Amino acid sequence: MQTVETLNEGLKRAYSITIPAGDIAARVDEEVKRIAPTIKMPGFRPGKVPANLVKKMHGEALLSEALNSMVQQSIDAAITGNKLRPATQPEVKLNDDYAPGQDAKLDMALEILPDIAAPSVDGLKLTRMMVEPTDAEIDEALARIAEGQTSFDTAKATYKAKEGDQVVIDFEGKVDGVPFDGGKGEAMPVTIGSGQLIPGFEDQMVGIKTGEDRVLNVKFPDDYHAENLKGKDATFDIKAIEVKTPADTKIDDDFAKTLGLESLEKLKELVKIQIEQELGGLTRTHMKRQLLDTLAAAHDFDVPPSMAEAEFNQIWAQLEQEAAREEDPEAARKEMEDEKEDYRAIAVRRVRLGLLLSEIGQANNVQVSNQEMQMLVAQASQQYRPEDRQRFSQYIQENAMAAAQLRAPLYEDKVVDFLFDKAEISEQSVTREALEAAIEAEPGEDTTPAEAPAKKKAPAKKAEADADAGEEKPKKATAKKAAAKSGDDDAAEKPAKKAPAKKAAKKED
Repeated sequence: MQTVETLNEGLKRAYSITIPAGDIAARVDEEVKRIAPTIKMPGFRPGKVPANLVKKMHGEALLSEALNSMVQQSIDAAITGNKLRPATQPEVKLNDDYAPGQDAKLDMALEILPDIAAPSVDGLKLTRMMVEPTDAEIDEALARIAEGQTSFDTAKATYKAKEGDQVVIDFEGKVDGVPFDGGKGEAMPVTIGSGQLIPGFEDQMVGIKTGEDRVLNVKFPDDYHAENLKGKDATFDIKAIEVKTPADTKIDDDFAKTLGLESLEKLKELVKIQIEQELGGLTRTHMKRQLLDTLAAAHDFDVPPSMAEAEFNQIWAQLEQEAAREEDPEAARKEMEDEKEDYRAIAVRRVRLGLLLSEIGQANNVQVSNQEMQMLVAQASQQYRPEDRQRFSQYIQENAMAAAQLRAPLYEDKVVDFLFDKAEISEQSVTREALEAAIEAEPGEDTTPAEAPAKKKAPAKKAEADADAGEEKPKKATAKKAAAKSGDDDAAEKPAKKAPAKKAAKKED
């Protein structure tokens, strides 16, 4: 085999590889000898079929198998011989005019991982911003729980429903006067102003009384989940079976008991623990942000272009999905285009930090144990039907790339925790507003509590906290509430929408 380097540019490499015809023929002969004892042919005893007949019968298949095997061996030899660390699967092309009896020539192109100087993990200094739950936060959380447990009392027959009231209705939807599948229901409770149903439906129920019939005129959203109803004008014949008004919910021991707890004090303890966990997530987010900013500032090296492009494409696809859900999709897309280069820079930064954390982990023997990997596989398999879970587990076992992708977030977290253990950490008591302002700040911006203004809260912080090294929060973080539940059993309901989670430039989770 002869290997000649044809490209050495940055992290890109290309090679021309020649496999001599004699080596290919020898490999075919070896295969003939290996399978000859198993070949059966009329007129010959088992295992006594002449090699030339075996080659005549199976020569094409044997040549293909031998060639594929030698191509893979040649690729492996070129990678090993040139001490390459591939960042991507090599692209290999066999010469188009290859014919049996000729040398096989192939071109191999790949990108390699950069050489990263062993990062120093000594001397790291981080600040752990500590926030204690306040009584006001606990009371607010209790109020939200009570709001979610709202009960209703039946109103008088003469009472006219208003926003916040619940109306129990029978309904039938029609398009062009014709009922449609899933458009009929009975005794469905609807809280006016909840946003549970498609736009205009609940508004037209204001003032309705028990026993009253109404015809509502609505239009299904263009993004409605049922294809046959998207953008269609429709009517709903409804009958108010019962009108109910919200009952005052007193937050006391009796309320706690309705939730299965022994007392209000116990409920407060649980709420406090939940808030502490949320604040702990924010604290970790800020510490990780500091850590990644420190590493990014101290290391600058080229990253494989294809890895950066793949990361950018992932970012861009998510942004496009979010733009489509905005009130003005075109304006959102224009803003994206204006900031496109910023997002490309984010992609490069993500890849660089990912490679850096991987290098730190390998240098310090950070590992994901077999038991931890099994737990990851078991957790991931839960998204599949029971009969498909074993097949998923087998796929992970047989596919190294898929296993690596599944392992990556946990591995990164373990590297981050390793660096936290190495760092000199000073603790600082701050308010939630100061902590959130520090998380939202641009790298290098002064975020001391005395000077950092409280910024708009980003409700999705907790969910974003454990993202990978490149996960970055939005420049203009939106926090739209997810639309009300959807279901084919009720055609009047909105399709569920996911809350946007744009990644902002220069801010990592």
